[in-house]
Amino acid sequence: MPLPLPRPPALLKGLVTILLAAAFAAQAVAALLPHVPLLLAATTVSLATEGVMYRWQRGVLSLFAKSHADITVRHVLRDLLLVVGLLRLGEQDRETVYAPLVAGLLAFYVLHCAIQALSVLVRRTRTLPVVTRNIDASALRLSPAPSGLLRRPGHRLLVFGLPATAGLLAAAPGDEPVYAAAGIALSLVLALTGLGALLLRLLPGRRPAGEQEVLAWFDAWLAEYRPTVGLYFSGGAASAYQANMWLEPLAKLDGKPLIVLRERFMVQKIAATDIPIVCLPKVSTLMRLEHSTLQVLIHPSNSGKTSQVLRIPTIRHTFVNHGESDKLSSCNPYAKAYDEVWVAGPAARERYALAEVGVEDKDVVETGRPQLDVVRPYAWPPKGPRGGATDGHFTTVLYAPTWEGWDGNPGNTSVVAAGENLVRALLADPGVRLLYKPHPLTGSVDPRAGAADLRIRELIRAANRERTGARRPTAGADLARLTEELDRLITADFRAGADTLERMLVQSAPEPGRAEAVARATAAWEEAYWASLPEGEHQIITDARPALYSCFNVADLLISDVSSVISDFLASEKPYAVANTSGLPEEAFRTAFPTVAAATVLTPDAAGVPGLLETVRHPEKDVLAEARAELKLRLLGPADPPSQERFNAAVQALCAQARDHRARLAQRLAAERPAAELPGQRTEPARDGAGLPTPAQHT
Repeated sequence: MPLPLPRPPALLKGLVTILLAAAFAAQAVAALLPHVPLLLAATTVSLATEGVMYRWQRGVLSLFAKSHADITVRHVLRDLLLVVGLLRLGEQDRETVYAPLVAGLLAFYVLHCAIQALSVLVRRTRTLPVVTRNIDASALRLSPAPSGLLRRPGHRLLVFGLPATAGLLAAAPGDEPVYAAAGIALSLVLALTGLGALLLRLLPGRRPAGEQEVLAWFDAWLAEYRPTVGLYFSGGAASAYQANMWLEPLAKLDGKPLIVLRERFMVQKIAATDIPIVCLPKVSTLMRLEHSTLQVLIHPSNSGKTSQVLRIPTIRHTFVNHGESDKLSSCNPYAKAYDEVWVAGPAARERYALAEVGVEDKDVVETGRPQLDVVRPYAWPPKGPRGGATDGHFTTVLYAPTWEGWDGNPGNTSVVAAGENLVRALLADPGVRLLYKPHPLTGSVDPRAGAADLRIRELIRAANRERTGARRPTAGADLARLTEELDRLITADFRAGADTLERMLVQSAPEPGRAEAVARATAAWEEAYWASLPEGEHQIITDARPALYSCFNVADLLISDVSSVISDFLASEKPYAVANTSGLPEEAFRTAFPTVAAATVLTPDAAGVPGLLETVRHPEKDVLAEARAELKLRLLGPADPPSQERFNAAVQALCAQARDHRARLAQRLAAERPAAELPGQRTEPARDGAGLPTPAQHT
């Protein structure tokens, strides 16, 4: 069996590595011979390869660094070989001529090391214990970040050292030391300029506030803002969607909301919002919330750092999850660590009871899913015939599979076993418009899922190339204008080299009314987006826009897996189907996963797709409509009062519990304080010389 060929990226990395090694070898040979043309050519190839690596092959740089052959070593070696070549040309007294130039070159590298040391110090002064967004933190003496050249040693050495290297190269053909002297002098000037710029930033009046000053400012801000309810989130970069889905419900609450994060990078992963955001990486800083007015923290996910904030006794904690499904992860035993668990409807309450994970029924509160207020209800039957290209209408099918999960269960996602079959069956129907929206973590655990996802995308692109149809009245100009407007509202204008502190400066307190403007712009953008698409063209949707719920509103049918997607889609009461890749018989599958009760179950071969489409196009054949209405009530709770009202009521009730607890705690402390302030009592009576109690002890 022939060995598989290396992938193009791996092959390119290998070629770049070999080319750089060959260039250094050729430069060494040329310097020792000496051979001026070869020396010039090898050095030029070496410099060009460095530029290619820094522009397109960063992985090779990491490989060299692990081999202790980082940019500094390579640059010193390159210049050293040039000096050796120059010294071997001509007469024996050349050492005297080039000695000052070698000294200047060494001075340049000393300055390079000094700049690197100062850049580390500057970075430390700009690493604050609290990172903010949507908060005016100008009192902390925030400032723009230093130039990227001063912070990145590789780029800096290439740019600052290039004049010296070029001067040495220019000196070789004609044996003209003046060129080398000019190049080294220019490199020294550049290095001294960079060193001075960093030294200025370390002056007392130029550096940002110190740690204690920042913490004092943070305490004062908490006292002034007086937050009451917060969203606590910690996780990886790809998990930010779990917090983002709760931003709008949080913003609509009565009280002063706050978002508490633990990872610095997560500050920029949170979607557009006017809610103040604070990132508290250290546990000691996090504990300062204990003395604030914060009463409730809402947790959309579990993480290793969740246990740290649960230690704060003055705050009540509730787990809301980032979606509900029949998976075991929806009733994690960790949930019993919270004061309350908020679920959408009765089904989740029953799920916790059956799971026996330690969550008591009295601590479960049904609040509905406030995010689903934007999902439009079922509007069938449509006017006129539907479902065929000949009658001018397409059946829009949303295929939104979940990811493979951490446990390796083949039933988690349909992408691997059924995805391609489902997509082929849908694309074979000329009256179907497919919206494919895979989970953002697809392929992150199982490479087979990632490979299947890529094949599905190619199937869709091929189908679009074959499909020709009339376009709708284009809204391209409007969409471009609305995209620009929306991006202006939700995107901060950062410089390419902006660091966390500079982003704090740019993302200060938002202008009044920005949240309402974002909501209007988002709604207008979504309308223009759907109107701009060619009629019947299949779509691969992987960007943040359009959002999943916007896809719900334009879809006639959902095909998904056992996940929170089907629970949320039930808010519309539209037909849905679930792919059964678990290996269980259909009846056992329905029994194991109650959210499938009102679904059409599809086998991995997708044989049931034509019949499913028939029921969608002809509502009189839809026998599951009543079951969907009943299941919606079980999963999401009643429609009245609205979920946002129930969510707000639950927040206010838990806030009241927190206030009562603080009041009782204050009373106990007040009762204990007088006793603690009295002079200490003797535990042993005073005795006389005979060892008997003194008379004073008998009174």
